Amino acid sequence: MSSSTIVIGGGVVGTATAYYLAKAGHKVTIVDQGRHGGACSHANCGYVSPSHVPPIPKPGLIGPTMLSMLSSESPFYIRPRLSPSLWSFLLRFWWNCSEKQMKNAARGKHALLDSSRHLYEELIEGEGLNCNWEKRGLLFVFKDQHHFDEFAELSEWVAGEFGVTSSPYAQGDLQKLEPALKDEVAGAWHYPNDAHLRPDRLLRSWKTILEQLGVKILEQHKVTDFVHEGRQLKAIRCGSEELAADRFVIATGAWSPFFNRKLGCKLRIQPGKGYSITMARPSICPQIPMLLEESRVGVTPFEDGYRLGSTMEFGGYDPSINTKRLALLKKGASHYLKEPFTDETYEEWYGWRPMTPDDLPYIDFAPRYNNVLITAGHSMLGLSMGAGTGKLAWQLLDGLPPHIDPTPYRLR
Repeated sequence: MSSSTIVIGGGVVGTATAYYLAKAGHKVTIVDQGRHGGACSHANCGYVSPSHVPPIPKPGLIGPTMLSMLSSESPFYIRPRLSPSLWSFLLRFWWNCSEKQMKNAARGKHALLDSSRHLYEELIEGEGLNCNWEKRGLLFVFKDQHHFDEFAELSEWVAGEFGVTSSPYAQGDLQKLEPALKDEVAGAWHYPNDAHLRPDRLLRSWKTILEQLGVKILEQHKVTDFVHEGRQLKAIRCGSEELAADRFVIATGAWSPFFNRKLGCKLRIQPGKGYSITMARPSICPQIPMLLEESRVGVTPFEDGYRLGSTMEFGGYDPSINTKRLALLKKGASHYLKEPFTDETYEEWYGWRPMTPDDLPYIDFAPRYNNVLITAGHSMLGLSMGAGTGKLAWQLLDGLPPHIDPTPYRLR
């Protein structure tokens, strides 16, 4: 039976949800406060990464590592400020730095990451999406020999527990695989099943498909209020405009906590500002996307560009670009790459990642309304988890058997 659904949020998660609903024959409207695909989905590193199973909070992180995050030179920077929600988030983050919690979160992450990897391949090839999709894998690169050796234990656990395999490349062999790396880099682990794409082009191409499916996309529409009757949400208000539907999806990323009171829940999401610089390809350009582990810098080669990205800044909803964070990207890449950056810059960008204390998203119905589904809090992996989330959201809304167990993503 066809019904109408309003998806609030036009990032990759909202777009994927709208796609699967529209393919199932439903009438769908996307409402975005800005431009479709213009927020955190725009200029991230573009990884579709089933390798990213281990959650961010893990044993050994508490102590010197956490204290270093108070330094503005740290790849992960917590700007000191009086914010009860931030300190509550950090306390819960620290609580999740146990082996038990790490393994629980890893199981939930793996299911979404693995399903999304397969779904993206079907979707991109089936719909002919023009997004520079490439399957070259991902390198986890280590400058220090000790760190390279230490990673073996984690790699073996991920392979044994989840079947996500990788191959180690020691110094010398690594440079033969990827000549763009400096000779002194100690080694890397290559995850061959990872892929990458241009996220802005994915969203642009996907938008065309949505419009062909009859999806209505309303940009510059900020939701200001809810209209409800009992446990049913009837409409949303965007200023003076009222939009009605049978069902609603909250896919608003880092902005989702602003709906907490209306939804009757507490989404423990903090905006983690990530940065990227997109530039012309260097003459010695990497062929394989890579994470420079000690510097926490992501490197993505595109056919017509090159991107350095990552870092994390917990500083609230500050819309300014911190040039020091951009400089850290170039500085970090300089330790690993023969030609780490070029002078021809196309775009300097930031996006607010919707970070959760356990590194798992929320995919669950709102306590206050039985026709509102929340899909938010994908931390650094909104793109990597987007397709699987969209399919699961459609299945939950339609009461169909879910393709993965939704239990790990319930409100908590």
